[in-house]
Amino acid sequence: MLILLSLLLLILGVGAFFFWLATRHGRQRQALAEAALRHPPSRRWPDEESFRPEIFDSPCRWIAVRTTEPRAVQKALKLVNPTLCTWAEGLAEARDRRLFITPPIGEWVLVVGSSLPDPGDDVDECFHLLTDLSRKLGLVQFFSVNRALGHHAWARLDAGEVLRAYAWAGHVMWNQGPPSPAELGLDLRCYEYLEEVEKNWGESHDPILQNLDRLPMLAARWSVDPAALDERHLATGRGIVGEIT
Repeated sequence: MLILLSLLLLILGVGAFFFWLATRHGRQRQALAEAALRHPPSRRWPDEESFRPEIFDSPCRWIAVRTTEPRAVQKALKLVNPTLCTWAEGLAEARDRRLFITPPIGEWVLVVGSSLPDPGDDVDECFHLLTDLSRKLGLVQFFSVNRALGHHAWARLDAGEVLRAYAWAGHVMWNQGPPSPAELGLDLRCYEYLEEVEKNWGESHDPILQNLDRLPMLAARWSVDPAALDERHLATGRGIVGEIT
């Protein structure tokens, strides 16, 4: 009899303990729900979140054209099957044989895409594309960076004339025109053709790494650093995506 009574008391005790836990959990959930109603979290839609688009990560290439007319850039590049698109859509499509022409950013329109010519592969193709575009539209700039290989390039043209160009791909591919004040101010290191390159630089003083790090600063001083664009730019306007012929 004593054993049965002990078992009964044990069962009642365990049941009371679980009832207390359930009651406590319920009160906590109610308190959290009330707090959430008093201080609701701000809702952020995916296209509003601040992000650095992958297309602007290394390696990448882009053109800056001084214009506020994306359609004029599309016609000058002779892109086929042009389609109006948002920033998110355009950046997602800017690969293979497709380019994204951004909405105006101030007085500049950017052309983004991995199919833009790489000076490290064919500097002549890059030269001809830029001079043709500049003859049609005026002031045109080009930037290229591949941090994995150390390759980098920048160029500035107006009315089809090269004002300044520099491209490095293990050696000098293109060096034309005097360095701009922006380059000098950023202390960018531009080698001459066939100039011997020092090999024992420490990482903190490596001129190639410094050029890679400072290229976005040059883009910002000349026109626009696309990696510095925030959601205010990415949420406004519609650009054009099209295929290179």
